[in-house]
Amino acid sequence: MRGEGCFIYTADGRKILDASGGAAVVSIGHGVEPVARAIGEQTRSLAYVHSSQFTTRAATELARRILELAPRNFRESPDGPGRVFFTSGGSEATETALKLSRQYFLERGEPHRTRFVSRWQSYHGSTLGALAVSGNVKRRTPFAPLLRDWPHIDPCYCYRCPLNLLYPDCVVACAAELDDVLGNDSANQRSDRIAAFIIEPISGATLGAVVPPAEYMPRIAEMCRRHEILLIADEVMTGMGRTGKPFAVDHWGVEPDIILLGKGMASGYAPLGAVIVTGPIAQAIQKGSGAFLHGFTYSAHPVSTAAGLAVLDYMAEKNLFARVAPTGRELLAALEPLKDSPIVGDVRGLGLLLGIEFVRDKKTRVPFPADDHIASRIYDAALARGVLAYPMQGCADGTRGDHILLAPPYIISTHEIQFLAEAFHAAIGDVSKQLT
Repeated sequence: MRGEGCFIYTADGRKILDASGGAAVVSIGHGVEPVARAIGEQTRSLAYVHSSQFTTRAATELARRILELAPRNFRESPDGPGRVFFTSGGSEATETALKLSRQYFLERGEPHRTRFVSRWQSYHGSTLGALAVSGNVKRRTPFAPLLRDWPHIDPCYCYRCPLNLLYPDCVVACAAELDDVLGNDSANQRSDRIAAFIIEPISGATLGAVVPPAEYMPRIAEMCRRHEILLIADEVMTGMGRTGKPFAVDHWGVEPDIILLGKGMASGYAPLGAVIVTGPIAQAIQKGSGAFLHGFTYSAHPVSTAAGLAVLDYMAEKNLFARVAPTGRELLAALEPLKDSPIVGDVRGLGLLLGIEFVRDKKTRVPFPADDHIASRIYDAALARGVLAYPMQGCADGTRGDHILLAPPYIISTHEIQFLAEAFHAAIGDVSKQLT
């Protein structure tokens, strides 16, 4: 089995267009020689040191480059620039952010801040802390007895508004739910007990690339500032150019306190994630206890950070960040005719993170029964035509609601986009006929 460009070649001779980038991971494409070479050179030079004992040029340079891309508040602060903590992936990044938030408030003399707020229909990782702040009902349910009982608010999901309102008349009431939680006088939920709000700026796999209205993220950021809690932007899926800007929050000029990265930052060439924190958070710890009480065996792994640096170099050399927005618009336009299908309810997204949602009734938006496995059937039909996607279920109510997530490499061509769109048109048509 091998990969080249946007394609995967299987051992049995199939050629498959990787339209999902695996799990929204592959950003620069498969088989990029300069990245493979950088990994090999780092392995020959130094495969491993522990980050508590040494730092490496690859980790230092990658951290510097990430901070250059980050929103301004991570670079410009009276407390100095921000810091980057490298992990092996997104779940570790979420766990790190939760502990960082906790220690930040301990250093400030606010030990009562022990709780976190997040959204239903979100996903922040598979480990217990990350799953506790996640709102993916299906993934949470088997492990619910092990999870902390932290508050969740409704997602910003205009196609299926959980408040049964219509935008813009709703005045983005879903954002006001955060204010309600933070203003709650109950002992467990009042704002002086809450450390942070964690959010995917654009919903990932659980809802399928739902983009909020323009007012939503700025209002969320304002509420966090007003209540003096941290804003954590989970950009594991959306960061490093996936939506057409370095970070999804850049679309609204929002400046979080913490940003989580993973997936596309190393394009799958090595396991890598990161947590970016602002100067005030870093300085509170440095001037307080002096050390972040946390770490992983493979934090800032030399080979992984060398891969991440080589991927970033390749993106810069090929100007791939600038390519995502126009290519995403081209892909979205190619998928737009799918809305004519009786089972396609919505086609949405931003940049090269797109979702196709399926419904039993277009007018009422009633989802298919979960047992129908519509997304999986369409996935199978598309794969039979040589296109790999990412099927999900539960977007409507946690159990029902089918959608496909698309997140191809940034290098996808016009010809490949047309091939992708034709495959999905045929696959959706086949499944639709089976239902009549």
